[in-house]
Amino acid sequence: MSDEKTSNAMWGGRFAAGPDAIMEAINASIGFDKRMARQDIEGSRAHAAMLAKQGIITDSDAQAIREGLLTVLSEIESGDFEFSTALEDIHMNVESRLKEIIGEPAGRLHTGRSRNDQVATDFKLWVRDQLDAAISGLNALIDVLLDQAEAGADLVMPGFTHLQTAQPVTWGHHMMAYVEMFARDKSRMSDARVRMNECPLGAVALAGTSFPIDREMTGASLGFDRPSANSLDAVSDRDFALEFLSVASICATHLSRFAEELVIWSSAQFRFVTLSDRFSTGSSIMPQKKNPDAAELIRAKVGRINGSLVGLLTVMKGLPLAYSKDMQEDKEQVFDAADSLMLAMAAMEGMIADMVPNKASLESAAASGFSTATDLADWLVRALDMPFRDAHHVTGALVKLAEDAGIDLPDLSLEQLQSVCADIKPEVYKILGVYNSVASRASYGGTAPAQVRAQIARWRKETG
Repeated sequence: MSDEKTSNAMWGGRFAAGPDAIMEAINASIGFDKRMARQDIEGSRAHAAMLAKQGIITDSDAQAIREGLLTVLSEIESGDFEFSTALEDIHMNVESRLKEIIGEPAGRLHTGRSRNDQVATDFKLWVRDQLDAAISGLNALIDVLLDQAEAGADLVMPGFTHLQTAQPVTWGHHMMAYVEMFARDKSRMSDARVRMNECPLGAVALAGTSFPIDREMTGASLGFDRPSANSLDAVSDRDFALEFLSVASICATHLSRFAEELVIWSSAQFRFVTLSDRFSTGSSIMPQKKNPDAAELIRAKVGRINGSLVGLLTVMKGLPLAYSKDMQEDKEQVFDAADSLMLAMAAMEGMIADMVPNKASLESAAASGFSTATDLADWLVRALDMPFRDAHHVTGALVKLAEDAGIDLPDLSLEQLQSVCADIKPEVYKILGVYNSVASRASYGGTAPAQVRAQIARWRKETG
């Protein structure tokens, strides 16, 4: 049977001729929605079982449908299935092939449903699976960050604000900052999964159905918490796709921020870390170069993911209820964003697992730039009962003195220190070293090694 005749047969008697080439090209979605084949067949098998239980179709027809669908899935997964653009989408392709396999019972499968609730269900199942995969990816990412934090809980490095040296921190503390960020991403994904877990199947085109279907049964068999409560909303809703893109964009932003740090840290000017050859490339003409290409590509992925979010928001913003063909444009955006996010997470996990911090460079940088100035101001407040604003002024004067002399604060003599503040005593030198500085930051959530280890232990316990 030709594609045109097949298309006509699937549509019934409404149209006398099949679509021409342009209409076929703009209307067809099989080129991308075939990725939902497993979800489509899973939903159809659940629907057939429900129809039989409710006496809407016979048990024998339901059994033939369910077994035939497994055959179709096997053909798709083995690469033996021939997809047809004339049949538009994954739903029509599967149903057409099912009819070739089992004959007349295949025509009963679509009883009590529409492609509108069918695609909403398939897409929700796909996004839900993707959220589960992303959560697993984040768990793996958090694990390697915890390993890095544990190994470097005592290692000092500069903490920055405005990319200027601010105060010494520990390597472990810096790694744990990203644990917190990616854990929030995981929480957002878990929240989104709970919110989206309502089953659209049974909403049919937009108004429900006169058939005595059991929506609780189909929803439960597909792992949904409940059926959607409004049929119009069920087929109109793409909030779950938008929310997935939203949380993916935030997560990608976190990945990009860390990628930017890795680009900076691995440069010849910083030498804070060495990235493995697995995630770096060389230059075609400069033999000395080792480029952090994986980090740079992760940094770029957020542009694609953000673009997908803006694209789908724009598609959805003017659509009346219920279904409009515009909504066919949702899947490519989500598929591309999901692929980009999963690849970026996997690359980041690999880079973090392999990267080696350069202890000497980190220590040297931590001690530079008058990084213990705040410690000195705090000591003046504690030891001399000086108002903080006065201590800030005194410390600023000492920084200028050291800067003019071309030395750092710990290198100032006691005489030089006392030339600005006569009450300064020799014990001030105990707080001017970077290791003393980080050890003193023992407030909850601070950079002190003891605090870092406590946070690592907490996360190890929570992540199991």
